[in-house]
Amino acid sequence: MTIYSEIDSNKKRTWLLIFGFFIFIIVLGWVFGRAFDEPLILVGAVIFAAIQALVSYYRSTEIVLAISGAHPVSEQQDPDLYHILENLSITAGIPMPKLYMIEDTATNAFATGRDPQHAAVAVTKGLREKLTRTELEGVLAHELSHVRNYDIRLMTVVVVLVGTVALLSDWFLRWSFWGGRRRRSDGGGQGELILMLIALVLAILAPISAVLIQLAISRRREYLADADGALLTRYPEGLASALEKIAADMEPLETANKATAHLYIENPLKGHRSVMNSLFSTHPPVAERIKRLRSML
Repeated sequence: MTIYSEIDSNKKRTWLLIFGFFIFIIVLGWVFGRAFDEPLILVGAVIFAAIQALVSYYRSTEIVLAISGAHPVSEQQDPDLYHILENLSITAGIPMPKLYMIEDTATNAFATGRDPQHAAVAVTKGLREKLTRTELEGVLAHELSHVRNYDIRLMTVVVVLVGTVALLSDWFLRWSFWGGRRRRSDGGGQGELILMLIALVLAILAPISAVLIQLAISRRREYLADADGALLTRYPEGLASALEKIAADMEPLETANKATAHLYIENPLKGHRSVMNSLFSTHPPVAERIKRLRSML
């Protein structure tokens, strides 16, 4: 496996998942609309979810940095770390993101920002102190790849899609509970009953399926950032070694929570990994990420 083939594969799989997500929502909206003869259900759900997402989209960077307790780091305060990020940004061909530090001894880092012009990269004090220069380069290159590939923007679109599914399902269940029914009768009889049963099953299972698709896309973007970061540094071992140290550090990040965990390079909550947890995880298994990095030529 080469770095280029890994990047290409992950991009194709991400967009295949996104395309499948759109088809899933269209089918869901069609079934619910047919069940109640309300074709505008899908339109209303999309508009409402999009408005919510746009508000958080333009304010998310400030909110995440505040929640994480991150403070700005100037060139004078940490010239080595600053110059690593600056040099990698030049290599990536993007403006240098603002650099932040989280005063926590856990080892982790994240990037945020809707585009390269409004991006920020934050590292924990523990990461800064415990990693070598080449390992720091690997981590920062990974985070810059998220910025360069517009992953925050992509995941905002995914959030809109997940929100749309949740709204459609919730509206259908509430409407059913309060006695909603089709406004016209076309003599379908048994066919209408079957359609209602299908819609009910979809309303229950669709939100879970949507979250699973969201998490699958998130894991795929982590693989892409690993490969793209390795391409920036031309040294996959730097990131692989950094991931080993981060995974070995079992100290949870105190300022992290489930809402922000997906942003970090590795799950900051340090929960127990099982098959079920892996299915609902925003991050791929570290061992698999390291294996892929070390297989790159």
